[in-house]
Order: sequence, then C-alpha cells, then structure tokens
Amino acid sequence: MATRDPEATAAFVRRYQSRVFGMAMAIVGSRAVAEEVAQEAFVRAWRHAATYDPRRGRVATWLLTITRNLAIDTLRLRGERPMDPHVLTAALVSGESGTETASDYAEREHLRTALRALPPEQRTPIVLSVFHGMTAREIAEKEGIPLGTVKTRIRRGLAKLRDVLGVVDD
Repeated sequence: MATRDPEATAAFVRRYQSRVFGMAMAIVGSRAVAEEVAQEAFVRAWRHAATYDPRRGRVATWLLTITRNLAIDTLRLRGERPMDPHVLTAALVSGESGTETASDYAEREHLRTALRALPPEQRTPIVLSVFHGMTAREIAEKEGIPLGTVKTRIRRGLAKLRDVLGVVDD
C-alpha cells in the first residue's frame, strides 16, 4: 500500500476486510456504523502506510489498532459507550450473530471456539483490552487484580489464541 499500487491495495483490503469489519462491529454494535468505521480504517491505513514500521509489530496489529481507535472515537462522538465488555464476551462466546457471509460466519465461529477454550481469567482481560479498548491499568482497576497479573493473562491468552487460530506472523 505504501507504494500506492492499486492492485496491492485491493489485495490488502481483501485480506483484512473481515477482521477489520469484525472488530468494528464488535465495538460499535451496528452494521452500518461498522461499515463506515472499516472503510475509514482502510483510508487511514492507506494515507499513513508510509508510517508503518514492521519492527514495531505486525501489519494486522497496526490496522486493527487503527480500527479499534476509530470505532471507540466514533462512539464517543455519537455520545455512546462501547458495548459492555461482559455482554460482548457473552455474545462472542455464545455464538449469536447477525447477517454475515458463510466465510465470515466460519471465521467468527472459529474465534468463538478459541475464546471458549480460554479460561475466564484470560478471556475477560483480552475482551476488555481488544474489543473494549481498555488499558491494562484500567482492567486491573476494574477487575481488582494487580497490573502485572493482567499483562500476564493477556499475553498468555493471546499466545493460546494464536496457537488455536493458527495465526502466523506477517
């Protein structure tokens, strides 16, 4: 994308569109708003592609961080709050879904299965962090546990998710 090659940009969008939309949807809870957030996330990624530094993290992480921040900012501008993290956790694990393609559904079910496999003490901080936008310090305060414990639970939980989901570093 940094080279502004239309074919590379289209391939980038195809590769990450379901993850970007899924994160936006999980945070904003509205398909229409999630589509707007996802589109804006790709526009921002395209505009700022030259600032991406692969030494600081994977491109997927960079893109999903843009998406998460945009989704939270969108809710704030609308005077809304992100979905309650415990409700979100229940929805992610229970298998509830709206209208989605078969491949989106399969991907979401795979994620739900992986989340269900995590112990609650790892699943909750991951959902609070990734989908609700909370910092480790905020999670520690909310859950009444030490900051180091939160960081360890997130790190171990994400490692388990990567293994279960078969995620390969970009």
